Amino acid sequence: MLQYPQNKKLERMLDPTQSCKCSPSPQESRRKDTEFCAYLRRLLNSPVFTFLMICSISLNAILLAVETDYRLRLSSSTFFVLTDALILSIYTSEFLLKLYVDPIAYWKDGYNVLDAVILLIAFILYASGSGAALHFHSWEIAKGLQALRILKLIKYSNGMRIFTKALGQMVKTVMYVLILLFLLMFIFAILGHDLYGDPETGDTENWGNMEAAFFTLFSLVTVDGWTDLQQKLENHGFTNSHAFTIVFILLGFFVFFNMFIGVVIIKMQDSTQKYERECKAVKKAAIWAKKQAILKKQQEEVKKLTHQQKTIQYKAFSELVDNFKKTLCHSDLIIVEDFCVSIPFIDLYLTALDLQDDTVDRLQDLYCEILGTLSMILQDMKGKSLPLPEKIQK
Repeated sequence: MLQYPQNKKLERMLDPTQSCKCSPSPQESRRKDTEFCAYLRRLLNSPVFTFLMICSISLNAILLAVETDYRLRLSSSTFFVLTDALILSIYTSEFLLKLYVDPIAYWKDGYNVLDAVILLIAFILYASGSGAALHFHSWEIAKGLQALRILKLIKYSNGMRIFTKALGQMVKTVMYVLILLFLLMFIFAILGHDLYGDPETGDTENWGNMEAAFFTLFSLVTVDGWTDLQQKLENHGFTNSHAFTIVFILLGFFVFFNMFIGVVIIKMQDSTQKYERECKAVKKAAIWAKKQAILKKQQEEVKKLTHQQKTIQYKAFSELVDNFKKTLCHSDLIIVEDFCVSIPFIDLYLTALDLQDDTVDRLQDLYCEILGTLSMILQDMKGKSLPLPEKIQK
């Protein structure tokens, strides 16, 4: 019987709850409700609970979009209040359950902290009462913050989690590019202000101060309306400003801006490859778990057979083997190491047999055609008057 090595990493990828079962934390070892905590952990990691939370978040997003209709919001205000309270109670229950299962490790996960912040904002909105207690504009901004609840979807999607983590990792690299771009814009802003920001003859609207100069350079970096900006400089008599504009666009757009886009694309490709590797690892873990289940079943059958051997006396070993063969079924899965009984070899062997049968059928058809042709020749020769040997000589 083939024995597979115990791979704890695959076990944790297949079932995250097993990591806590195998090596409980000191806090869990002191708790008296370990079985109840294990049950809650399995419930929180179950596909049913995940599906329920995804449906709740999606429903919340739809209701937030529908609530933007002012007339519908006034006519169905009670409905929106009840549904919002129901969704908030679901979020609160999830928060309390996870906090009860592991109150220390909960705050070590950034996504859990994000959920807690979103839930805190929602409770602040309810604690503040109605919109009459606050300024109307401030209340609308606070209501708009409820859209942050949609970010809870990130936690329930492995792909989104990986891409979000990649975005966080590329912030450091992107910051260096943005700092270099800011230094370039700072130099050209001072230069442009000195050249074209004269209060009497210059373009004070676009180059009169540092704020206007930075905004103008940002438009040149994005290549949005740069021809209009250049036309204004020419209208003020700065005909030699073409070199200034072209040099800044070459450095700002074609170098730094495209470098920024390149960094983002590289990080996204790395995150995509990492996600694909994790998917392959999960599939491998699932296959390994199935093999372990089959091996466990086979071990139980062998133990049962060994126990029967101890309790029942057989006259010979062949009698024991024959009795064991009677208990086997054709549908039983058996894991073996021999290549000749592996699935790829069997598939290849059966394919070769099919090709062999097809070749034999074609040879039989060819033999039948040859026999038919010879029989027609013989019948044609018999129909003539000359004897067969003379015809053959001619």
